[in-house]
Amino acid sequence: MIKNLFTSKNIVVFIAISLVSIFAFMRSRQTKQQTTQIQTAQVERGTLIITVGASGAVSSSNSRTVSTNVSGVVKKVYVQNDQYVKEGDKLVDLELDQESKQSYTQALASYQSAKNALSSAQATLYTTQATMFTKWDDFKELAESDTYDDAGSVNRNLPEFKVSENTWLASEAQYKNQQAAIAQAQTSLQSSSQSLRLSSPTIYAPISGKVSGLSLMEGVVLSTEAGTTTGQTIANIVTDARATVEISLTEIDMTKVKLNNKVTMTLDALPDKTYTGKVMSIDTVGSVSSGVTSYPAVIVFDTSVPEIFSNMSVEANIITQTKTDVLVIPSSALQKQNESAYVRVMKNGAEKQVTVETGISSGTQVEIVSGLSEGDVIVISSVQTSTTKSSTQSTSPFGNVRVGGMSGGGIPH
Repeated sequence: MIKNLFTSKNIVVFIAISLVSIFAFMRSRQTKQQTTQIQTAQVERGTLIITVGASGAVSSSNSRTVSTNVSGVVKKVYVQNDQYVKEGDKLVDLELDQESKQSYTQALASYQSAKNALSSAQATLYTTQATMFTKWDDFKELAESDTYDDAGSVNRNLPEFKVSENTWLASEAQYKNQQAAIAQAQTSLQSSSQSLRLSSPTIYAPISGKVSGLSLMEGVVLSTEAGTTTGQTIANIVTDARATVEISLTEIDMTKVKLNNKVTMTLDALPDKTYTGKVMSIDTVGSVSSGVTSYPAVIVFDTSVPEIFSNMSVEANIITQTKTDVLVIPSSALQKQNESAYVRVMKNGAEKQVTVETGISSGTQVEIVSGLSEGDVIVISSVQTSTTKSSTQSTSPFGNVRVGGMSGGGIPH
């Protein structure tokens, strides 16, 4: 009987059923669950600082250029960079070329002429002053005499009195005119002195300070383009004065910024450092460019900073208002409904909406005047997220399988 059961056909069917049973049918089931993530913060007591941001650059108010209009060969260099010099100290001597020598001669003649004109004008001033005092004494003596001492006397209309009075008034006018002539002579002397300085074979320090940017050496040929009026810069003299920053304020910021407001500043060239200063001046007239109005302002550093140089870019934060010992919360926690402001407060594990009264705001933080207490936990944000949970179950798609006279459970004996 066993021989009949194990026919070739039955064996093939038996093996197929066994393989299917080994590789069970996999059924997957996915479920979605929603959770709420809440970000909270505590109400804190602290200092709230309101600032106005502005960009600008370091100005050159603490330095002076050293320039010349001449051409020639450098004969002697008396100083070097970072050396302290006094006003009038020699910096460089030049051997002028022919054209520069001629310019220097002309400038020297103009300077001497202007100097003589000033001396002559001053001498004339002394003469006109003496004449004015003499005429005044004569007129005063006449006016106080018995004949003319009464201010309402008709005798003061007599020619003798009028001549004396007019002579004194004319001498006074001449004295004032001569004072104006001296002022003009001084201006001419300053102009000719400037021209002489730019044409001189010796270059002097225009102010006291440290030498910077000097790159001349003996034997170097220095050339200047003809017709220049400002001259060629060969060095700078930097003083110990505190550097200043020039910024521009918008119309809105202009109304917030006041003189002497404290300022914090950062520079692109020195990103790891923060400097302090104050607002020194504000141009309330302003200027308009492409329809946009801006108001120039100047900030002065609190201390002299050697590593700061002219034209460095600056980011400034002007402190316009400071409040200490106030309740503050992140601005993102504040919500508005109609004209009321409210926050969500966590109490006993649940959210509660609380109406609040706010004060000033820095943009990132806001002052709470009433409605909250220090230490209250408030909701900044809440986000609902969905998570997917997977589960698998293995079952066989076959129950008891019968093949011929066999059951799926085994071979009968």
